[in-house]
Amino acid sequence: MRRWRYFGYRLAFALPVVFGILVLNFFLIQLAPGDAASVLAGESGAASPEYTAMLREKFGLDRPLLEQFLAYIGNAVQFNLGYSFRNDSPVFELILARLGPTLLLMLTAFGAALTLGTALGVLAAVARNSWRDAVISVITLICYATPVFWLGLMLIVVFSVNLNWLPTSGFESIAEGYEGWERWVDIGRHLVMPGTALGLFYLALYTRVMRASMLEQTGMDYVVTARAKGQTERKIVFGHMLRNAFLPVLTMAGVQAGNLIGGSVVVETVFGWPGLGTLAFNALQSRDLNLLLGIFFISACLVVAINLAVELLTITLDPRIQA
Repeated sequence: MRRWRYFGYRLAFALPVVFGILVLNFFLIQLAPGDAASVLAGESGAASPEYTAMLREKFGLDRPLLEQFLAYIGNAVQFNLGYSFRNDSPVFELILARLGPTLLLMLTAFGAALTLGTALGVLAAVARNSWRDAVISVITLICYATPVFWLGLMLIVVFSVNLNWLPTSGFESIAEGYEGWERWVDIGRHLVMPGTALGLFYLALYTRVMRASMLEQTGMDYVVTARAKGQTERKIVFGHMLRNAFLPVLTMAGVQAGNLIGGSVVVETVFGWPGLGTLAFNALQSRDLNLLLGIFFISACLVVAINLAVELLTITLDPRIQA
């Protein structure tokens, strides 16, 4: 019961954070030059000032900024994210159609990076100053220093162009008409390279943090006591040290959730992945401010939700945090 009270307190604290993000996003995006009316008027050719003014009136862009802000906040509270005039569709429907692929990419990269990074960090710490530690350190340093977009392009060149093992882009092979299990296998083949490109950076980060955390735990009194009692090294590592050493990695994973969403924009663009990243990029080019604000709002909610989940898992691993 105490754990859920703590979680409820953190949830209540997160609501003002989301509201602050809403306010900040709205006023920051107003500083960007141009709007949807000017873009649509420019695409129509020789558009007159009267036509541009008519579009602004139609989109509500001629209203005072404060009036637009109050209307936006009122709609956002009801999860009405407005209308995308560029796509001629409600913003929420557009985001909902792209949210699934983005979540699949994020969770795949996040889960693989966290799992493998933890395992490699433990292996490097246990085999400190050995050849395994050196190899893991070199690999993680390369992964950390490699730009995501360059890595994505190299993966396409090697595994798609040269070896022809994996598809170059997209979410699935629609023309093949796969159904059932075959469709999921096809989606998995499309997911391999984007997930790898997005996850390798975080894999390197979690590996280094886990290694340092394990080495820090090695000198703790409870580890010295366990060794003095004659417990095996395996039991000490996996029965005592791993749980405590994992807490900094888990905390960093929550902090990095926002960067993970930002990194997916680049990966989705490189691989043509139909997620929120490509949708945001297209909305930015067309000055579709309603769609951009909706994407920012949903992204903020995702980051808050991930951080709440991390906090709940953290207090499960270490109940002392509730105090």
